[in-house]
Amino acid sequence: MSSDPFDDILTLEDQFFSEGYRQGTEDGVQAGKIEGRSVGLAKGYEKFLESGRIHGRSVVWANRLSLPQKTAADTSPGEQQQKTCSLPPLPPNARLEKNVTAAFALLEPDTLSKENSDDAVNDFDDRFKRAQGKVKIIERMTGEAAVKVGAEIRSGESKDA
Repeated sequence: MSSDPFDDILTLEDQFFSEGYRQGTEDGVQAGKIEGRSVGLAKGYEKFLESGRIHGRSVVWANRLSLPQKTAADTSPGEQQQKTCSLPPLPPNARLEKNVTAAFALLEPDTLSKENSDDAVNDFDDRFKRAQGKVKIIERMTGEAAVKVGAEIRSGESKDA
């Protein structure tokens, strides 16, 4: 028995370090999963919120497109009273119509996959980026600027400060 009685005491620091490192790693993995899930949910919510906003704008633009008007003889008096619009129609332009239709089709809710797979997420991100590009083109063509909703409110800063 050549075992030194002080071996356990001399390696005590290494044992505590190893045990603490193992526990810290396990706790970090668990905390990382929780934080990753919450960040993922927040980012997903922001993307779907923005896609809904873009889709809504494309619906409004589609309704403002200059469509062939019916003559007064073709419309009934009831239809003439219902056709009140507070927004001016968009100028007739084939390129504008094509971009509005594309923006509408890219983010149509019925065609978007809500699965949590890599392919579905990549498809959504691709369509979302393409729709954002179409919106920028439409904004430039119509002279309408996008309104940043809540950007200054969330940060607590204003442009005047």
